[in-house]
Amino acid sequence: MEKGTKSRGCVDPVRGAMSLSVWAGEWLERRVVGEATRRNYEGFVHNHLVPRLGCRSLAGLTRRDFEKFIKDIYRGGAGLAASTVNDRMVMVAAIMEAAVVDKRITENPARGIRISRRDALAVDEDEVPTSAEVDLIAAHIAPRFRLTVYLQSGTGQRPSEALAFSTECRRPGYVRIRWQVSAKVHRKDCQTPFVPLKHRLEKECRDVPTTLFVEQEIDAHLQKWKPVPVVFVGQKGKRIRLETFFAPRQPGAGVMPSIASYGYQFKKACLSAGLVDLDGNAKYTPRSLRHFFASIALANGMPIHEVSRWLGHRSVKTTVDIYGHLLPSAWDRCRDVLQRAMRPVSPDATSQPTEEARSSSSARAA
Repeated sequence: MEKGTKSRGCVDPVRGAMSLSVWAGEWLERRVVGEATRRNYEGFVHNHLVPRLGCRSLAGLTRRDFEKFIKDIYRGGAGLAASTVNDRMVMVAAIMEAAVVDKRITENPARGIRISRRDALAVDEDEVPTSAEVDLIAAHIAPRFRLTVYLQSGTGQRPSEALAFSTECRRPGYVRIRWQVSAKVHRKDCQTPFVPLKHRLEKECRDVPTTLFVEQEIDAHLQKWKPVPVVFVGQKGKRIRLETFFAPRQPGAGVMPSIASYGYQFKKACLSAGLVDLDGNAKYTPRSLRHFFASIALANGMPIHEVSRWLGHRSVKTTVDIYGHLLPSAWDRCRDVLQRAMRPVSPDATSQPTEEARSSSSARAA
């Protein structure tokens, strides 16, 4: 008997008719976990699980539903890393396993569902927009988010980093990226709207060169919207002030835009621009703009270790795993290098044989 099935027995169809939304809420209430963990669980359930599967009955959910769920979460612009999605799916599996134990369902359709390493890495070339498509997205997105499209595509920033862009980021010929919007910025109990970069401490940053079109887009944005001062408390208790580009401009106008709200605007822009797949869904996500930046840089000979640093990857191996297959073919260069090393040929060797070669040839003929 499969592990975890000992107490299943018969189930009551009526009990299995409970919606996942109600059952997940009851499950969360019974959890004895730390406050931070509880907030993470509740955020994932309320922001992702319930909107997509919450109305479905426990008995009506299948393994395919959860496979599609994590694919949509990971590829759909939510901004969650594969490791984060996999971690949250452990919680989802626990929610469904509790329904098995409570004799509401006979099988746990969420057990073992995760983003595989292969799916998490090696970007599909179809996920990389063309330069014309980048411009289309920028033209159709809400005007105040136009600049984020070019910050991402022109400097490789993550959505959370582009949304945290401030006057201190802009330097002569480059941008200095130090902050990102908190994943909890949409919550009322969010203590700080900005947090350090992924894999980085508060004082750490990264610099990325900027091109003329990025500088022009920044200038165009500033002509329409002046920076908004935001004061927050850093991790060490120090008050910090940033002149932000995307903060609300009127009291009571809402919170800082979150990754989810930006993803929603990005999706609308794709649909409005006609950038859809065969099923009519948005063809690209905000992550696609980082792919554009990386693929253009690598295809034109930028060293991969530099691109890795600009993207803010923890190691160059991550960059190679994601984008290595997009590099120009190295086979011809490899052949040339090895040929020159092992069997160097003089420049006029192909046009006129040497005296030694002619003598050797005559001797063999004789």
